[in-house]
Amino acid sequence: MRKTRLPPLPLEGGCQCGKVRYRITGRPLVFYLCHCSECQRHTSSAFGESLRLRRTDLEMDGELKCTTRMADSGKRREGWFCPECGVRIVHGSAGSEWANVKAGTLDDTSWLVPAGHIWTASKQPLLEIGEDELQWPGQSDDADAAMIERWEAMIAGS
Repeated sequence: MRKTRLPPLPLEGGCQCGKVRYRITGRPLVFYLCHCSECQRHTSSAFGESLRLRRTDLEMDGELKCTTRMADSGKRREGWFCPECGVRIVHGSAGSEWANVKAGTLDDTSWLVPAGHIWTASKQPLLEIGEDELQWPGQSDDADAAMIERWEAMIAGS
């Protein structure tokens, strides 16, 4: 298991054009990669990077627009993005106490190491996931408890 060091809070980031900025004021719950086709579509890449945190630990500056869709789970999912440049900043389930910041929008991404991978059944074949890495073919079957536990071990001492 690779270790990483959580930088001092707050963590800061924003969109490509700079009209939306944010601060993460509390310790993130987990960082993971999602290989679902929806994440591939909205990132125009092989996966989405999600840094889960409490919504109350996220401070936003600038106006965001929202898209909604129904997830396979039946929950309404929201995606918030900059209306100027289109960069997606945050997503999650409507009404949840948790939010997932799109970690590629952080100013410093050098410390990011995923605790696990979800929806690997639809991952791009060009990617190799190590045998010792946590992974699920769909959504994790334990409400992300294993990834959260690994994340805590990865950032221990931060």
